[in-house]
Amino acid sequence: MANEHISKKFDAELEAVRSRVLQMGGLVEQQITRAMESLALGDMALADQVIVDDHRVNAMEVGIDEDCVHIIAKRQPTASDLRMVMAVVKTITDLERIGDEAQKIARMSKQIHAQDQRLSTRFAEVRYASNVALEMLNTALDAFARLDLAAAAKVVKQDQIVDEQFRGILRQLVTFMMEDPRTISSAIDILFIAKAIERIGDHAKNMSEYVVYLVKGKDVRHITPEEFERETQTP
Repeated sequence: MANEHISKKFDAELEAVRSRVLQMGGLVEQQITRAMESLALGDMALADQVIVDDHRVNAMEVGIDEDCVHIIAKRQPTASDLRMVMAVVKTITDLERIGDEAQKIARMSKQIHAQDQRLSTRFAEVRYASNVALEMLNTALDAFARLDLAAAAKVVKQDQIVDEQFRGILRQLVTFMMEDPRTISSAIDILFIAKAIERIGDHAKNMSEYVVYLVKGKDVRHITPEEFERETQTP
């Protein structure tokens, strides 16, 4: 009975940590949405809120990390339980970095609108890339919550879309700067935003890789998308 009680308590601790990861993920998703809205609408209050909320994200990372350390020290988890704790530690690191990228977008939004720069048609491509990156993050969190390998594979495919969008935006901005040097300042600002979005996609992809590690015990970093898809297929 005592062992059963300890096991149930351990399960509850793991579930609590998982829930906090998803809560942190929800806050980071909100940051991205608000940062892009501030860019589109010139809403400086939204941009300021993203910057303030970055401190909350950082605090959540520290808190969850401490919980994981306590679990390891107290429970000495093995096998799938240890993989869960390790996946959580890695996931919150990527979530914190996504929060940093959202903060960068918010700061660039403030700078762009303070200088009264025009986003022109370039914003359409940036907006599309941000929507894909946000969907990647949402899918990666869902894959983590449900241990869904198919969802994890979807994230890797979407990362290729975001990468291609970034390259297209870069080519377009270089062309604008060459044709009209007066666009250099605004083009560089937009380039920083596009790069932040591309990095958000990379971190979401990392999170999907941790799901495969959690479910199958395999490290699938640094493999091709085709190899990744094979690893996520059900036998």
